[in-house]
Amino acid sequence: MNLMSSTLLSEGTGTPFDEPQREQIDTLRETWRSAGRQGTPRVPVDRRAHKNLHNDDKNRRHVEFELREQPGSFRVPAGGTMQEQTWLITGVSTGLGRAFAQAALAAGHTVVGTVRSEKDLRAFEELEPGHAHGRVLDVTDGDAVSNVITEVEQNVGALDVVIADAGYGVEGTFEETPLAEVRRQFEVNVLGTVATLQAALPHMRRRRHGHLMAVTSMGGLMAVPGLSAYCGSKFALEGILEALGKEVAQFGIHVTAIEPGSFRTDWAGRSMARVAQSIDDYDELFAPIREARQKASGNQLGNPAKAGEAVLHITSVDQPPAHLVLGSDALRLVTAARTAVDEDIRAWETLSRTTDFAEGAQL
Repeated sequence: MNLMSSTLLSEGTGTPFDEPQREQIDTLRETWRSAGRQGTPRVPVDRRAHKNLHNDDKNRRHVEFELREQPGSFRVPAGGTMQEQTWLITGVSTGLGRAFAQAALAAGHTVVGTVRSEKDLRAFEELEPGHAHGRVLDVTDGDAVSNVITEVEQNVGALDVVIADAGYGVEGTFEETPLAEVRRQFEVNVLGTVATLQAALPHMRRRRHGHLMAVTSMGGLMAVPGLSAYCGSKFALEGILEALGKEVAQFGIHVTAIEPGSFRTDWAGRSMARVAQSIDDYDELFAPIREARQKASGNQLGNPAKAGEAVLHITSVDQPPAHLVLGSDALRLVTAARTAVDEDIRAWETLSRTTDFAEGAQL
């Protein structure tokens, strides 16, 4: 069963399931309890039953589960908790932001999604009327970001999950990329994310609860030629998120950097700004890279719907990761890049140690 076609149950709540569904529940209970687990599992239901559950306060309960495939058409859940939540996601018109929103809506959550036009707002709200709420927002306008989040807290509900996804890529070698283009890349990818998370944080801190996330990239943990501005913005986010996570853990707030690899989205298409090639010296290196990226667009390895399921899952566990790498290509490339850094550190360790005073305070 796809996680997006499931809903939540809790024992003794009188949920509206038919006999076949009850048999599935009993089967799951036996399997689950034989493994020493407690609680009630997640089972597939139709959309009508899902809405009945969603609108019945008595049926809103924590449940324990994990995504573990079992024979048949459903999964045995165990290992985390989930309840109805309110999410805010920036950049839900297309791509991964849209996939995250669809996964959350299918799980019964309320989602506020930011877009750049009224047309996109209407299209988003049509996904799940009454549970999908659109807001037109430019994330580089810090005051507007703060106002939207304050309004959402007042009129939609207390935010449980915030995902800063809005962003784009700049393709071009470092020397050829104008400073104005680099500045704009950082304004959207870094400062837009900072504005979003800063606006949500005071509300979560007061409640001592929440999960802040931002979409960085595998390009926040490794770099490739021709994406210096983009990777620079994502490396900056990685540092911000890591420090933030250590600051707010004391308040019961989790922070996760989402690091996707290559997914079938518009990132390499309309979400990519391409700098004009003006220096022939780079053509031999960069021209094949640019051509390969354009040819691969639309045939990338990553499935956005599965990314949505993965992000939905980590909102349900007690200890979500600080880093969530998505995609086997990202795993391979990030691992190789981190190995190269480790090798540099080891190779130059002796020289690194020569810069200390004979006596001093260690951090």
